[in-house]
Amino acid sequence: MPDDHALVAAAQGGDRSSLDLLLRRHYDRIFAVCRRVTGNEADGADAAQEAMIAIVRGLTTFDGRSSFGTWVYRIATNASLDELRRRRRRPVSGTSDRADEGPEIEHADPGSVARLESIGDQMLLVQALADLAEDFRVPVVLRDVGDLDYAEIAEVIGVPIGTVKSRIARGRAALAVSLGRTFGNQPDQIERQTPAP
Repeated sequence: MPDDHALVAAAQGGDRSSLDLLLRRHYDRIFAVCRRVTGNEADGADAAQEAMIAIVRGLTTFDGRSSFGTWVYRIATNASLDELRRRRRRPVSGTSDRADEGPEIEHADPGSVARLESIGDQMLLVQALADLAEDFRVPVVLRDVGDLDYAEIAEVIGVPIGTVKSRIARGRAALAVSLGRTFGNQPDQIERQTPAP
C-alpha cells in the first residue's frame, strides 16, 4: 500500500485513483474532527464535504512542508469553523415541545438498556464538547479525535506549542467539570472515567 507521500505525488500528476485512495484513507478522521468541532452530525458532514472539496482543489498547491495529514486537518478545522460561522447566521427553526404520543416501547433485548445508557453518555460528552469554547474545543478534538501531536496542532491552528498544551489542559478540565455536574461526580473522578472525545 503506497504511503501518503507517493499518493500525493501521483494525484498531483493527475492519477485519479491515487486521489480517490488518498481521500478515502483520510475521510473518516476528517469527518470525526468536523463532527466534534461543529458539535453535530449534519454540520460535521457539511464541513467534511467542504474540506474534501478544498483538499481536491488545493492539492496542487500542497508543497510537503508539513505532513499531508497535518495539512488535511488544517483544512478540516477551517471548514468546521466556517460551518460554525454559517450556523450562527442561520435563522433558528422552532421546535415542538409536545411529547411523543406513541405507545411506550418494551425492550425485548435486556442489553438494549445498557446500550442506550452508553449512547446517552456519549451524547452528553458530545454536548459538553459542543459547549466548550472554540479556542479549547479545536485543540482537544485535534488531539483526542485526530490523534495529532502538539507540534502538528500548533501548525494547524497557528499558535505556539505551549499555548496548545495549555488550551488542551484547560479544555479537558472544563469538560471534566461539565461532565461532573452532569453525572454528579467530582471533576477528578470524571477525568478518570471519561473516554476520549
